[in-house]
Amino acid sequence: MSPEQDEASSPTASQPPPGMPFPPNTPFAPNTMPPPAPPLPSDPARQRQRRLIIAAGAAAIVLVVGTVLAVVLAGGGDESGKPGKPTTPAGPPAWSLKAGQWLTSGKGMRYEGAMTVGGKPVQARLRVTPAGSASGTLTAGVLKADVVAVDGVTYIKAGTAFWRDYAGGTRHPDYYAGRWSKAPASVPGFDVPDVLGPSSIARTLTRTPAKTPTENVNGVPAYKVRTPGAEYLVAKAAPHQLVSVRAVGRNAPWFTAAPVVAPATLFAELRPRVAALGGAADPSLRFRPGTLTFSNCDQNTNGCTVIVPAALTSPEGAVPSGARAALRASITSRGAPLGSCRASGTVPADRALELRCTVTSRLWRRWVRAALDNPGSYPYAATAHVVGEAVGADGVQKLLDLVDRERRAIAKPPPKPRATP
Repeated sequence: MSPEQDEASSPTASQPPPGMPFPPNTPFAPNTMPPPAPPLPSDPARQRQRRLIIAAGAAAIVLVVGTVLAVVLAGGGDESGKPGKPTTPAGPPAWSLKAGQWLTSGKGMRYEGAMTVGGKPVQARLRVTPAGSASGTLTAGVLKADVVAVDGVTYIKAGTAFWRDYAGGTRHPDYYAGRWSKAPASVPGFDVPDVLGPSSIARTLTRTPAKTPTENVNGVPAYKVRTPGAEYLVAKAAPHQLVSVRAVGRNAPWFTAAPVVAPATLFAELRPRVAALGGAADPSLRFRPGTLTFSNCDQNTNGCTVIVPAALTSPEGAVPSGARAALRASITSRGAPLGSCRASGTVPADRALELRCTVTSRLWRRWVRAALDNPGSYPYAATAHVVGEAVGADGVQKLLDLVDRERRAIAKPPPKPRATP
């Protein structure tokens, strides 16, 4: 015990313990109040403890008051005291959902319209399945380009003049003329399956705002739905058919829209075009070829192999997924053709690959036999170029399966409505 505690807890020398009489020699008479004792010395530890207790109590009061204020502020000023109902965003208008149902339950859509490509007018006629596969033509005066779209990609087949005049920016148009090639960005200037596909349009309509502007299209009142890729005009009257499409882009195409009446004729044109896509070129991929060499050609009647190394130069950065390179080579002797060959392969991550193909034509075999039977000088040479390839030969069947599934889905009769009791 400390001296202060001993002094504070024990009786003083001049006072008896409580309940005991004063001794006879005390200066105070019995039954008289003694003078008050002097105050005890202050205890700093107790004062500090008392201040801490008071401070803690004040903090507790502040916390309680803060909690009450938070509850009052969270009430939002609702005088009734009832909790407010959470707000939910408004869904698309009913007419837009009905329009989407009309698009996806039909046989497809056909579009006719005009656009400007390279400052020149081009007429477009396209028929599109509900899933987005398409077939049609682009006509510019006497020039024509066939169009096919499948699995989200559009392809064209046109002559050299069309590629030169309407596919501006494409190097070596002769590489792509006369065969199916992936459509460049300028032709037709928009994504056909995404902009004109009924299923894609139906998904777009599910995001239609509640307040939609309207306008008349050739006397037909229509809702106008704007998207980053196009403007869709949908009839206000049920069943809310698609009336017109204005695709956004440099070519500013404007199409009238109507449902496909005879889907069988659409697939009769679509499927053969898809079947011919094996080896279709891709102008968006560019390569730098290396030095051409020959292998196993001299005195070989079985064939001559052409080897060309190549490196992907465009686009830059990471190699696009599924990028392929195709070699096209031809062998001649003093200007006379001896045969041609093709080969393709996947572009690796380091962008470099070696392509080789073998000429095994009848012309080559006959020429070698003539050289063996008649010794002399028989020079030969080869020309080759490397282009991007959009569809490998082994990828065609997958595309045909997609088309066949679409055809079966359209031919399937709609379910019969259930009888109501």
